[in-house]
Amino acid sequence: MRVAHFVQRYPPALGGSEDYFARLSRYLAATGDQVTVFTTTAVDLPAFWSTSGRCLRPGRRIEDGVEIRRYHLWHIPYQTRILKVLSLVPYRPWQCLTVSCNPIAWRMWVEAGQMREPFDLVHATAFPYGWPLTCARRLARRLGVPFLLTPFLHLGDPDDPHDRTRRAYTSPALMSLAYSADRLFVQTEGERQAFLDRGIPAERLILQGMGLDRESCTGGDRRRARAEWGIAADDVVIGHLANNSREKGSVDLLRAAEHAWRQGGHFVVVLAGPEMPNFQSFWRGHRPSGRIFRLGVLDARQKRDFFAAIDVFALPSRSDSFGLVLLEAWANGVPNIGYRAGGLGWVIHDEKDGLLVRCGDIPGLAAALLRLSGDAELRHRLGKAGLERTRQEFAWRDKLEMVRRIYQEITCEVGKVS
Repeated sequence: MRVAHFVQRYPPALGGSEDYFARLSRYLAATGDQVTVFTTTAVDLPAFWSTSGRCLRPGRRIEDGVEIRRYHLWHIPYQTRILKVLSLVPYRPWQCLTVSCNPIAWRMWVEAGQMREPFDLVHATAFPYGWPLTCARRLARRLGVPFLLTPFLHLGDPDDPHDRTRRAYTSPALMSLAYSADRLFVQTEGERQAFLDRGIPAERLILQGMGLDRESCTGGDRRRARAEWGIAADDVVIGHLANNSREKGSVDLLRAAEHAWRQGGHFVVVLAGPEMPNFQSFWRGHRPSGRIFRLGVLDARQKRDFFAAIDVFALPSRSDSFGLVLLEAWANGVPNIGYRAGGLGWVIHDEKDGLLVRCGDIPGLAAALLRLSGDAELRHRLGKAGLERTRQEFAWRDKLEMVRRIYQEITCEVGKVS
């Protein structure tokens, strides 16, 4: 098969959808398919809207048998504000191109409308980045081939009917892309139901879920990591690995830790991952009463050591459609704490392999931190159950082969019709 993949960023950029599409692309290439990835030059998210963000050079190159085409990003003064105003024009394709967080890659749009390469299908990710998704649909329609979508829909707080995250991810513009897709890959039953509720036919929805790369997150050295961090062997460590931000729950976690410390809690918080501007703004005014370590971006060895050295993993996120890091924690026998929001509420089984807290409930989150940090037996029981789930449910090969099978089926259907 000749496959075109569209994604907002690609490794070395860090992110769940980025990692997944890289993994899928490499898998398909290894099976003999021809895969071309269309992406931007962005390495970090601020590069989408600011010249201060890190970027790679535009151009084409082959990596692991995959052709990668990186497109230069355009920037204009007051970009997010201008896009927000432009998005008021009541024309859905235009609104997809003017989502305020969009990476503007003008050449990608032009080439998608002119390309004659004989791709068999086009597959794109991820909401809310409407620009590459709209380019992908443009190419698919030009070539007359199937358009597939993995939206990674973020549903936010299920108890808040006006949740801002859910409103953004289910905007009429983005939903127009979902309605036009020939197949949508969804990660949880909750995401599937959200699309069903919005009129997407069940036969177009493929319940997939993510997988676990055990080698990338296990086998770390607990003693080495704790020595590097300056943390004692008997300290209880709460770990958090994400794009540190309000959306990912980094701020809520630190607020909850303050509550817990004031109630006599004894634990250390270790934050890892890139720091977004809204987290940095919070941190500048934060005066922690307990110990917090900020590690920044981890390399491969540091990531394995991180999971080996922590005792609890906390991801009180409002903006995850699944949460791959939950599987990585479980692979190390570490229990998870998360908000009952988005995909996390469907991945974590409350009281069985982790604890779920109502979204935004800081005292409740503090109580969960206190409970797990003070009960080694409970940590062991929940972590062991999570480890067992990773062995039974989350094999990457099964997930990727499912996608390839859908590719083959839909291209065969198109071939029969033509």
